Amino acid sequence: MSVFVTAPVEPETVYGRRWAALAVLCLSVLIGVMTNTSLIVAAPDMTLDLALTSQDLQWIIDGYTIPYAALMLLMGAIGDKYSRRGMLLVGLVLFASGAVLGSVVDSAEWVIAARAIMGTAAAMIMPATLSLLVATFPKRERAVAITIWTATTGLAIAIGPLIAGWLLVDHGWSSTFLINVPIALVSIVGALMLVPPSRAQTAQRLDLVGGALSVVAVAALVFMIIEGPRNGWHASAVFAGALAAVAIAGFIGWELRHPNPMLDIRKFGDRAFSGANLAVLLFFLAAFGALYYVTQHLQFVLGYDPLATGVRLLPLAGAVFIGSAITGVLTPRLGLRTMVVAGMLLGVAALAILTRVDAESGYSAFVWPLVLLGAAIGLSVSPATDTIMDAFPERLLGVGGAVNDTSIELGGTLGIAILGSLLASTYSSEISPAVEGRLPAEAADVAQDSIGGALIVAQRLGEAGMSEQAAQLTAVADSAFAEAVSHTSSIAAIVLAVGAVAVAALLPTRRAKQSTPAVEATEDALVAG
Repeated sequence: MSVFVTAPVEPETVYGRRWAALAVLCLSVLIGVMTNTSLIVAAPDMTLDLALTSQDLQWIIDGYTIPYAALMLLMGAIGDKYSRRGMLLVGLVLFASGAVLGSVVDSAEWVIAARAIMGTAAAMIMPATLSLLVATFPKRERAVAITIWTATTGLAIAIGPLIAGWLLVDHGWSSTFLINVPIALVSIVGALMLVPPSRAQTAQRLDLVGGALSVVAVAALVFMIIEGPRNGWHASAVFAGALAAVAIAGFIGWELRHPNPMLDIRKFGDRAFSGANLAVLLFFLAAFGALYYVTQHLQFVLGYDPLATGVRLLPLAGAVFIGSAITGVLTPRLGLRTMVVAGMLLGVAALAILTRVDAESGYSAFVWPLVLLGAAIGLSVSPATDTIMDAFPERLLGVGGAVNDTSIELGGTLGIAILGSLLASTYSSEISPAVEGRLPAEAADVAQDSIGGALIVAQRLGEAGMSEQAAQLTAVADSAFAEAVSHTSSIAAIVLAVGAVAVAALLPTRRAKQSTPAVEATEDALVAG
């Protein structure tokens, strides 16, 4: 008997080791999400060691985000056509290779290249995990399995900074890349031994034109989202926006006419499908945006080191699991709209509490927002993801996973870009009166650029024997950043509240049944991949 699983799950049968397979898929998800959140706490050490400019650091982050978001739909479709497990395995090998490269290089350009490789790999991994989950589990257990998958995503948001902080106590920033390698290797072995192969039985050709248009459209859109708010609406951002508009229009037109489209655009006419995607996007806009500035506040204003910061983000992870357990019980009883909207309102409450943050606030001011935000994700994202996946037949599970994951990534990108830009502009306007004309022009520019820059200027003042001025600058920077956190949270709360109204209008109270298992088995039989 082979130690590797070689046969797919047959229709109307139950795979005995499906829960162990789910553990492997969740482990694969963990590194895909964790690598981004761990970078948040590793960035200061990386900046000092490689002498990174703000532009360098921006591209280290975006070098992962752009290929990840742009390639997911195409990779999901290729996995459906040829092998979902094969796509997962190739992605894990490529991810580990990128992580090894990132751990040994010593220049910004090579770190960006390593992150781009990892982003490409993540575009293979994430849709494959969700499609393999749905292909492996019987329909009656899929909601529970998706809830666990979603909870893992929430866990990765919080555990990334914790693991990175722990590593940075005794090791350099390169260790935050290298930690991914053993996880990827364990996932590869586990996938071969426990995850059944799967692909769609279809003789239809891949929609390569639609795939190419989707890559261009999403890449240009994500670039515009990142570049415009952060660096201004200059030629590059405007060109990217125009290119995205043309590519999106071309993609929609092509998919509507194609006999076998990569993504049936008509699905967005389904209120449940559109509402679920909007909810996922808005949740991760709020979650990644809030995590971005809460982490900075914990480190720069409250003075916690990376490990202590990671520990203090754990309430979010714990609340995700509690919310996920609750939604598994209540969603079948109360319905999709009730649970998703309730979660969004919890998210609004979390952001509203953050508006009360000021320079005197301690860690206690962040505990409840983290708990409420985690509970919101746990309550709402898994039923929304289940709704998205339920809209796709078995032969398009990879595409379904890609649509869900693209909503997650677009939301996270919007959160960091737009809320991050708002945070920076508010901070700069708050601190400007206190530094302009009172510090040398170059030092004032550094202090206005970021709170990290202000603390560097304060440190230099202290080293020059001007301890009183250093203390004053630190206090002013803390106050300005706290005000920026409060103001940014108020805008984020308004956006999420308006989004909750829109989602409530779109979502039906209860989902209509998409199709019966017998019909799905007949139309979309799975064969070994």
